[in-house]
This record gives sequence, structure tokens and C-alpha cells, in this order.
Amino acid sequence: MPRFAANLTLMFTELPFLDRFAAAAEAGFSAVEFLFPYEHPPEAIGERLRRHGLTQALFNLPPGDWAGGERGLSALPGRFEELKAGVETALGYAAATGVKRLHLMAGMADRADPGAASAYRRAVEWSAERLAREGLDLVLEPINARNMPGYFLDDFGYAAALIRALARPNLKLQFDLYHCQILHGDVTMRLRELMPIVGHVQTASVPDRHEPGTGEMNDAFLFAELDRLGYDGFVGCEYNPKAGTVAGLGWFAPYAR
Repeated sequence: MPRFAANLTLMFTELPFLDRFAAAAEAGFSAVEFLFPYEHPPEAIGERLRRHGLTQALFNLPPGDWAGGERGLSALPGRFEELKAGVETALGYAAATGVKRLHLMAGMADRADPGAASAYRRAVEWSAERLAREGLDLVLEPINARNMPGYFLDDFGYAAALIRALARPNLKLQFDLYHCQILHGDVTMRLRELMPIVGHVQTASVPDRHEPGTGEMNDAFLFAELDRLGYDGFVGCEYNPKAGTVAGLGWFAPYAR
């Protein structure tokens, strides 16, 4: 049975961020994820995880100026030193939370630009090597252009080819079912093909990014497929609740701890 992680950036937003950990545990989640922890001390987040018996499944490395529209630094030439400093910041949070995988965002850049492609490959390779020294995985997530126009990493094939070319044991794919369906379709066959390099899975319904079971995909089938494929990681619930988080958790009842 899949192990689901509540995404606290999008779920339980009726509450202040640090109070969402308790709400997730009360709703039956055994794990959480979120986009970024950096507005709060690492010790505060670690304490909430321990208090409520939660596992930290994932968070993102620093993305640059998020409020100013940046969505990662990896594919931006000239930002490598800033990226390296961000990795060190994230490692402090990793130590406090016990997380085992971090997501490296690519940034807003043209994938056809040789400078951007070279910067991205360099950043991925360096970050994977740095995280490996701490026993952590680095994951890469393709994101669809409807939600994030201009994002560099917008193709599962490109991501998979890079992961295989670099051949680092701790470099893996973050497979978001929602993004895959919008970018390519044929989600089940891509899961089967790419499972050997998958390090984290996320879910949301298509097209509206609400709760699983409310859109065009057979989400329950895909969750069962993850079991059939032997996936034993977390499935992050990166969706926007349609009418309140708790009110929309009917889909989760069969999976709650």
C-alpha cells in the first residue's frame, strides 16, 4: 500500500505552517513534505516532526528569488556559487529533519540554450556528489509548461537521459503523476519504464490539481500500479484541496495509518 506524505505547502493551509504537522498526523498521514522550510528554524521543524511521529519525505533546495519569479538556479549560468551556498543551507535542514531526499529545481531557462544545458548538467552533477557525502538522494522533477511556463526541465525523457548518463546511485527522478499526464500522457507505461530510476512520486488530479479521484486519471489504479512495481517510497500529495483539506480527504481513508 502506498505511503502518502501530506504536502504542507498546499494542504492544511487553514492553519499556520508549524501547526500543519499536527493536523497531518491527526488526519492519518505518517509523512509530510513541503516546498521550502527556510522561513523557519530547522530545529522548530525537526521538533514538530518528532512530536507528531512524522517522517520528512522531501523538500526543495533553495530556488533563488522565489517571490521575484525565480524557480531554481541550476540552469542559470553565473549562479553556480549561489547554488552551492543554497545546498549547504539545505543540508542543515536535512540534518534537523532526517529527510533522505532533496529536490533540485532547474530554473527558468531555454533548454535549447547550450549555456543553460551545460550549467544544469554541472549543477546536477555537483549537487548529487555533495548530497552523496551526506547519504542523501538528489531528485529531479520535470514540470509542465501550463503551471510553470519557461521552466527548463519540462520533459521526462530529458530528465531520464541525464540521470542515466551521469549514473550516480543517489541521482533519481521525481515522478509527479500530474505533470507526467499533462506533459506526455501514457502515465502507466512511463511509470513501468522509469521505475528503476524513480526516487519520489507525487500526485494530484488532472486537469485541476485537486484531490486524487476528482479528475481524468484513474488515480487508484496508479496507486495500485506503484505497489505492483514494487515502489516502496513516499507519494507526495501535492494538490490544492478543492473545498478545505479535511473535507477532501475521503480518497485517503483506505490509506490512512
